[in-house]
Amino acid sequence: MAGTDHPMTGGCQCGAVRYRVKALGRSSICHCRMCQRAFGAFYAPLVIVEGLEWTKGQRKLFASSNVSQRGFCGDCGTPLSFENFDDDMIEVATGTLDNPALAPPTLQINHRYACSFTDGIGTLPVPDSDTIAENDAWNAKVISRQS
Repeated sequence: MAGTDHPMTGGCQCGAVRYRVKALGRSSICHCRMCQRAFGAFYAPLVIVEGLEWTKGQRKLFASSNVSQRGFCGDCGTPLSFENFDDDMIEVATGTLDNPALAPPTLQINHRYACSFTDGIGTLPVPDSDTIAENDAWNAKVISRQS
């Protein structure tokens, strides 16, 4: 587990649930169908954590299978954690870290269940400069309600 001198923090998009961790472990993306559904995405980025402390609010829990449960914010729905019943391993959703760059994925889990197009996502073209300018102008008008 990689630790820092200062605890790492994170939370949901509305700010109702916050956490702190002492150390980060393996960071991965999981392609299983349950993770796809839980995240509403092609895969779930997760990082194993040590010393997890919920510092604000409480996550809601959903027993997504007979072996694990998933934590999420009951107010905004942000996926927060993946927790096994038979051990104390907890993973948090990497994107919920205040600094997700601390946990770049190093492994793909359940890759055999990956959507057929995910391996090519990195090769998709990026927008041209006019589209980027239009996106920037639109984004400049957005007032985020995320915490």
